[in-house]
Amino acid sequence: SRFSNWKRKFRIYCNEKKTLKKLHLYMNLSKIEEKEIFPGYFGKLIHGEKITWAFWRVIKGSEVPEHSHHHEQMMHVVEGEFEFTLDGNKMICKAGDVIHIPSNKLHSGIALTDCKLMDVFSPAREEYK
Repeated sequence: SRFSNWKRKFRIYCNEKKTLKKLHLYMNLSKIEEKEIFPGYFGKLIHGEKITWAFWRVIKGSEVPEHSHHHEQMMHVVEGEFEFTLDGNKMICKAGDVIHIPSNKLHSGIALTDCKLMDVFSPAREEYK
């Protein structure tokens, strides 16, 4: 019957999800604890073998001072306005903006409003683990 076919598929789905959880290949952001990495920067961090994916909740006025690192980085502004400086070039980033930050380039930023940002780093940020 259609119902028994649905039950079988649901059982397979649940077993696959349990297996993925055990292998740390499945997770839910609501279950990941935030870490305050910099003052006013609260991150939920996910690490793969070669990447780190960071989901930031940033308080208005919080700054990341000018710095560089060997990691290549992609930053996505999910919500809010974020003043970002890359290699001396200042820009106001808004929801939907994506910035590519090459390895070893100086960059900094300040949250002009409360923000939600996403960063992807490669290689993985060992110091964030």
